[in-house]
Amino acid sequence: MLLVALLALGLLAGAAAHLPGPVFLAAAAAIAGWLLLFGARERLGRTRRH
Repeated sequence: MLLVALLALGLLAGAAAHLPGPVFLAAAAAIAGWLLLFGARERLGRTRRH
C-alpha cells in the first residue's frame, strides 16, 4: 500500500510541475481547504462521541 501511495504522489508531483503557477496555487489552496474541513469534521466527531 505504501508503494502505491508513493507512486501516486510521484505521478501527481510530476503533473504539477507542468501546470502554470496560478493553476497550481488554486489547486493547492482547494486541497488545503478540503483537508482543513476534513480535519475539523473529524475533530468535532470525536468530541461528540466522548
